[in-house]
Amino acid sequence: MSPFTGSAAPTSDWRHLRVDLTDGVATVTLARPDKLNALTFEAYADLRDLLAELSRERSVRALVLAGQGRGFCSGGDVDEIIGATLSMDTAQLLDFNRMTGQVVRAVRECPFPVIAALHGVAAGAGAVLALAADFRVADPSTRFAFLFTRVGLSGGDMGAAYLLPRVVGLGHATRLLMLGDAVRAPEAERIGLISELTDEGRADEAAQTLARRLADGPALAHAQTKALLTAELDMPLAAAVELDASTQALLMNGEDYAEFHASFTEKRPPKWQGR
Repeated sequence: MSPFTGSAAPTSDWRHLRVDLTDGVATVTLARPDKLNALTFEAYADLRDLLAELSRERSVRALVLAGQGRGFCSGGDVDEIIGATLSMDTAQLLDFNRMTGQVVRAVRECPFPVIAALHGVAAGAGAVLALAADFRVADPSTRFAFLFTRVGLSGGDMGAAYLLPRVVGLGHATRLLMLGDAVRAPEAERIGLISELTDEGRADEAAQTLARRLADGPALAHAQTKALLTAELDMPLAAAVELDASTQALLMNGEDYAEFHASFTEKRPPKWQGR
């Protein structure tokens, strides 16, 4: 993401999200607890635009995506999205579906790790947002449900058919996307859908601890690792190792690589600069 901007100033007030920036960690909270944080057209658009702005903000080194109240996110609002889409024409529907995909792309392509802090329901679009994150930290109340076929749509929504097989394998992904059954935390951990299972009510705290660890680390190395993980999913081995070689050669000219050697020689912790 280019750091160069036009004349528009960064947005200071997000209507459909709570945003906190503290010492390199951005915490973005879905804040419709009365609706189980169901997403609206405007919430999708805010997420898309916020992630673009944060990607240009070089001080952000990690992001936590959380949900306020009893659950993480119940998906698209039944009345405000599903009801509204029934009266849209094909061009409008394509614009909407492209926008939801842009949100997932923004999560995958932003130059910092994204941690989903999960509790309660992560359903439909909420499950895909969690899936798109780099880490999923969940407490035992968490349950995933990819509900798209339950409403008569393809299970391959918002990139789910691309991402989910790469996280849990084709067999599990077929079952989850085809049937739309809920997957509770113990099974989700067993099949690799959860990165870290916490004690009850501790997911937010654990996600912040992980974000702090990442933010205090070598940010450029993290950004390049994330970029390679995404880029190499569909590459042949020869192309992947060549991309790895080019990336490492660039990082070996960086300040953090030299700082590691200096800190090792001087027997002190490294002072990462993200450069």
